[in-house]
Parts: sequence; structure tokens; C-alpha cells
Amino acid sequence: MENDYYDAKETMSVKERELYLNKRLKDTVAYAYQNAPAFKEKMDRASVTPDQINTVKDLEKIPITRKDDFSEYQKANPPLGGFLAVPKPKTIFVSPGPIYEPEDYDEQFEICAKALYATGFRPGDIAIITFSFHMVPAGIRMAETLTRLGITWVPMGVGNTEIQLEVLRDLKVTCYVGTPSFLGLIIKRAEELGYDFRRDFHLKHAWFIAEMLSPSLRQSFEQDYGLSVAQGYGTAEHGTLAYECLQKSGMHIPEELIVEIVDPQTGRQLGPGEVGEVIVTPFNEIFPLIRYGTGDLSSYITEPCPCGRTSYRLTGVLGRVGEEVKARGMFIHPRQLQEVMSRFDQISRFQVVVSLHDNADVITINIELKDDTIDKKQLSSSLMKDFQNLCRVRPDKVEIIARGTIPEGSKAILDQRVWK
Repeated sequence: MENDYYDAKETMSVKERELYLNKRLKDTVAYAYQNAPAFKEKMDRASVTPDQINTVKDLEKIPITRKDDFSEYQKANPPLGGFLAVPKPKTIFVSPGPIYEPEDYDEQFEICAKALYATGFRPGDIAIITFSFHMVPAGIRMAETLTRLGITWVPMGVGNTEIQLEVLRDLKVTCYVGTPSFLGLIIKRAEELGYDFRRDFHLKHAWFIAEMLSPSLRQSFEQDYGLSVAQGYGTAEHGTLAYECLQKSGMHIPEELIVEIVDPQTGRQLGPGEVGEVIVTPFNEIFPLIRYGTGDLSSYITEPCPCGRTSYRLTGVLGRVGEEVKARGMFIHPRQLQEVMSRFDQISRFQVVVSLHDNADVITINIELKDDTIDKKQLSSSLMKDFQNLCRVRPDKVEIIARGTIPEGSKAILDQRVWK
């Protein structure tokens, strides 16, 4: 009999989860301080000791480590920068730089197993893995995860859609792991060859990571091809950090790590709905990159999910650090604006301008219209409402400007403020 959840931790109470995370954090920090010289050095420079880290809130005391920092650590103390906390890792992957990333972290596979299970992957399925197995971790991580789930897997890698189709057909493959765009290419090639993808193949479930799944492509996979699809969020350094369930109302943060959403400028933790940088602390005693800055921007949801999992959920990747503009205490991000504007077919181009008047931020939405005969008052009202709902800050006005005023390739957000 199938369970609805991969393990019992997914449905812990809020208090149980808080106690669990705090205990694991305390143990991980103490271990890393004792065994990873680079982490000890970072803590000592910040005048922080392990006994000061007792709760998730205490993480604010630890400096954030970013990928650029990590690269410098490895140059100064080759090859692994002083973060390795065991005598010898099982596997080492290579990222551009090069940056070397040891891999021997068992719970990483458990996190990914939760993600695939939440999508509908089950023992007895057959899956193709369309990630690379060369140098980078994605393919091997997926293979280990599928093995744990009792799922037969085929290491297809990327490219050669016709061979992918032969394997899908001949082996009656039921599950896909890869990017949404590549699955779209496979389906397109099938139709070019005269197949009816829904009739001629057995694919039922698809799980995506490493690339954003657009609403339109999700709808096509589900409605046109009858697939159950979900996406995860992760990084090369840490693997899967969050995952959708079939309710698709955000990405669940697993219990095997801590995710903070912080102000990129101060490192301070933000509250629900506030957009900030994703900072991750896995309970990894092999290679403890504690408080690692992903450079991605997101926010989190605390409301209960209908699926019954009780973890907080990420809202998805909203952009990268450095692209945002902070106005009235809130970060506004290009991807948020793209989502708002995608709801209005009447708008051909847009640009949000943040200016300063009497030391107060003024937010103006400049738009160019495809058709000047539409109800401009209604459009402006709806646009301001949607902007406020998504960006959590109210714009001051909408300016309808002549077509061609906004140059092609202009920034989505223009910050004109000058502080004197």
C-alpha cells in the first residue's frame, strides 16, 4: 500500500520541526568548527563560537559564504579550500573555475527522493535521466536517487532526440528527469516523426530542475500530453533544496537542511512573503558549507499546503542578486515585473522607474500599448493592483507613453534616485 509521503518528517508539527532543525544545526556547526579549518577560521574572524549557535535565528551571526569566496578559498588552500571535514570524499565533481565539489552526503539523495516521490515516481517505474553524467553532479545524483526509490533508470544524457524516443518507446519508460525545454524538444520530434505522443508512449511523470518551468509549458505537458509534472529547485553545490508537490503551490523546503531568505545587503533574515537571497545550510558533515549564498532571490510561504506536508515553501526563483532595486523597504525584481506584465496582452513594452521626491521613493510604471483605443483607466487600475499584490509595494502611477519611447533591451527597472 502506497504512502502519501516519503517519510514521517514531512508532516512534523511546527514545534517538532523547529526543535529538530535547531538540534541538527547545533550539531552540524560544532562538528564543522572542529573538523573543517576554513569554517573555523570564518567563525573565529567573526568572533563567533559554536555555543552561540543554538537556533536558526542565530545563523545571522555567521558570515555568508558565496561562490566567489569559495573559489578564493580553494586557490588559497588547494584543492578543497579547507572545508573538507573527512579524510577522503567518495566523489569529487568539477564546476567551471575550476571549483572542486566533494560529494558523499547521503541525505542529499534522501531530499531528492522526497521530491520525486511527491511527483508520483514509485518503485517499478522506469525513468530516463537526461542530465549530463560528465564532470557535473546532476546525472549521478539522479541515478542514486532513483535506485533508492526502486526505479529502473536509463542514463540518456542530453541530445539525440530520436534515440531518446526509441528508448521511451521500446522500454515503455514512465518517468522523465531533466529540463522542461528538452522534454519539449523530445515531444516535438516525436510529432515530426508522426507519433501521437500521448497514445504511442507510456510517459506519465516528469520532474524538472535546473531550468524554470513556464506556466504555458506546464499547461501543455499536463493538458495536451496527460503528464503529471513538477519542478524542483537546487544548486550544483547542494543538490535539491526545495520541491513541488502535486498541489503546485510552492516548493517544499526539506527537513535535511535550513533555508533562510535574507536581505542581500545585511544578511538579516526576512519574513514570509519578503523577497531576498536564498541562503542554505545543509546538515553536511562531509563538506560543510554553512550559510552558503546561492545568489538566487525568492520568498517563502508559511500557510499550510493542501498536500499535508507542513514545511515552509519557496515561491520559486524570482531573479538573481544584483538585478533588484529596493524601494520603500521592499526589493523589486525584473522577473516579478515580467510576471505582472505577462497578464496584460495590451502592453507591448514597459519599464518601472524609481525616483526620489522630497526624500521619498516614487514608483512609476511606464508602458507602451499595442492598441491606443483600449480602456486606459481600467488597465492602469488593474496593473497597479497586480503590481502591488506581487511586488508587495504600491506603485504611485502608471504612465502611458508613445510607442518607441522605451528603447529595445532597456532595463526592466530604472533607478533614477540620487541621494545628496
